[in-house]
Amino acid sequence: MYHRTPEFATFFLRNVHSGLDEETRITGGCEPGFYTLRKAMPTKNDLQTQATATTIDLTAPAVELNRVSRLYGSFVALREITVMLAAGSSVVMLGENGAGKSTLLKVIAGLASPSYGTVSVFGEDTRDQRGRVAYMSHSTMLYDELTGLENLTYFGSLHSDGASRRGLQQRAAEALIEVGLEPSNTRRVGEYSQGMRQRASLARVLLSEPDLLLLDEPFSNLDVGSAQSMIARLLDYVAQPSSSGLARTLLLTTHQAELARPLAQSTLTLSGGRLVSLIETAA
Repeated sequence: MYHRTPEFATFFLRNVHSGLDEETRITGGCEPGFYTLRKAMPTKNDLQTQATATTIDLTAPAVELNRVSRLYGSFVALREITVMLAAGSSVVMLGENGAGKSTLLKVIAGLASPSYGTVSVFGEDTRDQRGRVAYMSHSTMLYDELTGLENLTYFGSLHSDGASRRGLQQRAAEALIEVGLEPSNTRRVGEYSQGMRQRASLARVLLSEPDLLLLDEPFSNLDVGSAQSMIARLLDYVAQPSSSGLARTLLLTTHQAELARPLAQSTLTLSGGRLVSLIETAA
């Protein structure tokens, strides 16, 4: 088992959020030291095309899936799922363990490709919209040997446009306070409780101010009070439009339907990899 370095995280996260185009090739073994990234320098036409492609369509649905299936060998994790989520919607996804909830989030995030069917995010290929999407998995993706402030300062630098270190630290401190953590805490994240790690992970994904926020079991390991504080933070977040003027969209999975009810404008239910229902509910 290898140790993930910040340099590897930079490589991984930038490509998760930015995507890999056809000129990009990754070669070598599974350890970070063996990765090689080759990418041609962009031409003036490339940059003009990219600028045109980043024009935001405010009328496009946040997520649209058409007959999406995902297979792992002979196991069918998702079966012919067709659904559309409007921009600005807040959706709670329910289902038993193994229903396909985590797989569906990964497909929408562009971290897993559908075996069949198509996925679009804001009207485009999900891989072209990774900069507008944030995904919080069961793993916190935090560095155990760093403090909460050091973690968020580092991750914030991946999304900054030349902000000073002081500015990055200030934004990181604000993000920690917003989820109920103390920025001056000198404990390493590896010494945090599970609930503290979960809150720090939420602060991490909110740093990029995504238009589409995907959360996989965000309330796990939280007591009721901490979970309610997280819900209040999420309600505040989705109520504020993004810098592009687009209403923010939230899709989260949970086994705690009653707890998540304030966030549930709609409830999506999966069973055996199939979409059972998508019902509008009173948030």
